[in-house]
Amino acid sequence: MALRSSFLTFLVCAALLPVLFKAVDAQGLKVGFYKKTCPKAETIVRQTVASFVAKDATVAAPLLSLHFHDCFVRGCDGSVLLDSTKGHLAEKDATPNLSLDGFDVIDTAKAAVEAACPGVVSCADIVALAARDGVVLNNGPSWQVETGRRDGRVSSASEAVANLPSPFTEISELKAIFARKGLSAEDLAALSGSHTIGNVHSNAFTKRLYNFTGKGDRDPSLSPAYAQKLRSQCPRGDETSIVEMDPGSAVRFDTSYYARVVDRKGIFRSDATLLQEKVTRDLVYQYTGSTSDFFHDFGVSMIKMGSIGVLTGARGEIRKHCALVNA
Repeated sequence: MALRSSFLTFLVCAALLPVLFKAVDAQGLKVGFYKKTCPKAETIVRQTVASFVAKDATVAAPLLSLHFHDCFVRGCDGSVLLDSTKGHLAEKDATPNLSLDGFDVIDTAKAAVEAACPGVVSCADIVALAARDGVVLNNGPSWQVETGRRDGRVSSASEAVANLPSPFTEISELKAIFARKGLSAEDLAALSGSHTIGNVHSNAFTKRLYNFTGKGDRDPSLSPAYAQKLRSQCPRGDETSIVEMDPGSAVRFDTSYYARVVDRKGIFRSDATLLQEKVTRDLVYQYTGSTSDFFHDFGVSMIKMGSIGVLTGARGEIRKHCALVNA
């Protein structure tokens, strides 16, 4: 389905360009890293993502999730893309990552980039670029992605379990997890807005509907009317049904997610818990009324997240295939 940005979105994005397009050197990363070595790299990735989104607009959300899940485990090194090997379970096969998708988009982009510039562009950078491009194609903000990451050679399912927050994580733990990655409560509030696009399997939230405290109860922070609607979509014991995280906005990146959190209709416990701490609560209300503030802060936080634990220079490698380390 072809997506067209509204005039308002265009104006908002245009206003943000001077801020979000400011090149900042972060741990060896820089905007335009491949300008000389593979000048068409970013165009190739963008065109690849666009070709997938044109067929299925929902692919943008999984690309954004891939970047988040990559960066929070061992840093933004493409380790989430590696396949498990005999006797060793990789990140993508860890329980928190079993619903990840979009690997085919990354593989297609990598093949196209390799054809143009063999052994130059990392899979980690392709993930970062694809996340940005998917957001733009879902009517969201743009930001210049700093590149120069190299790919890691290690991927561990146990590390994914240890580092990724669950949909049921409370505010104090969320803040601690983000702080360990160098991200603030403000970043937490902004990045949570990614839940405005995409779908989710029922097992990520049905505990809130049927057994919140282990006594067959409902999460009191969830709107009773919305809980009833979710029960109709996901009966007790159903762990496979798929619902929109932000109903009516699954392929449109906007502020409706925050309005739903305010109305106690955030689908995850981790959404509802944003209202329990002043910094995140104030930003939830602020973003509800200001697309420009949300778009600006989201872009800034994505740039910040994209620099977590990166491998640059002589560290890591440039994988030939994103699912396999080089021989």
